[in-house]
Amino acid sequence: LIGCAGLCLLLALFLIGIELAFAMTAVGFAGFAILRSVPAAVDLVAKDYFDAFASYAFVVVPLFVLMGQVAYNSGIAEKMYATSRKFVGHVPGGLALATVVGATVFKAISGSSLATAATFSSVAVPEMDKCGYGRKLSTGVVASVGTLGILIPPSGTLIILAMITDQSIGKLFLAGIVPGLMIAALFLLTIVVWCRMDPSLAPRGSAANWKERARSVPQIFWPLLIF
Repeated sequence: LIGCAGLCLLLALFLIGIELAFAMTAVGFAGFAILRSVPAAVDLVAKDYFDAFASYAFVVVPLFVLMGQVAYNSGIAEKMYATSRKFVGHVPGGLALATVVGATVFKAISGSSLATAATFSSVAVPEMDKCGYGRKLSTGVVASVGTLGILIPPSGTLIILAMITDQSIGKLFLAGIVPGLMIAALFLLTIVVWCRMDPSLAPRGSAANWKERARSVPQIFWPLLIF
């Protein structure tokens, strides 16, 4: 009877918008307090929370997020975007292609998908607006490339998944590289096809010469080396 009541209460908490972890904690605490005692339930909750957060592997999550903030505030994103723009800026949708390339490399040194999306929304979207790009293309590209953070290492999601399933974080990171790069390549293909079908979305930009391109490559050497 207590178990059925607990499940009904848990479902009710989900439906009113309580976060999953807090709802399960509240129901578990109440049920254990009824079956045993309130002090025992308090001890159980404290032990469970300590065991969950005392894992050494969690240390990498804030450190990867910190690395992303350092990259955001150091101007690395702007340099990667500028380098990508010199190579692909002259093709249809070139600035959108440069956004995908730059965000992919930036994600390789940032553990935060939100940091990637926030960085390139402030770097790439104003440039595309200035060049007359359609808003559904510019904002859609920035929002989409942020999702690459789930696969391209360092990924906080893969770290937590590895801990839950007792798998190797390093192997999951290696497993995420190829699918992440494949998705980035599909983004590039989609943008090229879309812009050829509707040229008004993305006016063609000016082409940079090979001397300018070669001069811009050293700017992204360190991010690539970190990756």
